[in-house]
Amino acid sequence: MKQLAIVSGKGGTGKTSLTAAIAALAQPTVTADCDVDAADLHLILRPETKAAHELEGGFKACLDKKRCLLCGQCAALCRYGAISEDIRVDAFECEGCGVCADHCPVQAITLTRQKAGDWFESETRFGPMVHARLGIAQENSGKLVARIRNRAREIAAERNLSLLLIDGPPGIGCPVISAVTGVDLVLAITEPTPSGIHDLRRVLELTRHFRIPVGVCVNKADLNPEQTKAVATLAPTEGAAYLGAIPFDNIVTRAMIAGKSLPEFGDHPVTAAIVQIWQRVERMLHDR
Repeated sequence: MKQLAIVSGKGGTGKTSLTAAIAALAQPTVTADCDVDAADLHLILRPETKAAHELEGGFKACLDKKRCLLCGQCAALCRYGAISEDIRVDAFECEGCGVCADHCPVQAITLTRQKAGDWFESETRFGPMVHARLGIAQENSGKLVARIRNRAREIAAERNLSLLLIDGPPGIGCPVISAVTGVDLVLAITEPTPSGIHDLRRVLELTRHFRIPVGVCVNKADLNPEQTKAVATLAPTEGAAYLGAIPFDNIVTRAMIAGKSLPEFGDHPVTAAIVQIWQRVERMLHDR
């Protein structure tokens, strides 16, 4: 089984649209939506949920008002300001450090595990999918991404599927590291702008640090041909393969509104460009 992670240095570069298009071209495949902070791959793949599981989050302080003496010691010790003077716990401010519970003279405060959201095992028209939905203001971490990815890998092994396709989070933080560590190839998608190139450099520094092969493609390439050429020049100097450019086209938005991947939406220059990129990705995966 090969693992391909599609990432970008920032959100909004077209990463999810590219992931959905490759899922259509590579089917059957297992897809893992590891962008759990802003999961939207399901809008295109329209998964049918087969199993749902709760996501356990961090701990929060829980106050037993019947036991509380209103001594104020917990409020004085809380460095996050999560406990008010009238001894009320603000769950959004609480970091679950446990100082209040440790120092309460009557054990009126306990730490309780919170539900962070849900994660799902689903079926799509291109194959199985594992994805998650975080609750409001819940914290994402590499552990959550690893859980999604590990289950997707297990499903791939169970069904003898040859490709695990990972829609990675944007940026270069802990969730991204969890999404790309140990994959066979990273496909980085960027935009032809100075900020896009800046973010791409950070992604390439990350993949180089973990010694992960990486290919680069440019979305909306014809909006700034000079910057697109700059990306094509930059990639090999940073140890990456330049895999091609995708033109700007409103057909991408129309396909998203219709809930379809680009290959399903007809023959267009955008689709042709993605097909070429996928063929190059396939060759790189085959050589791994």
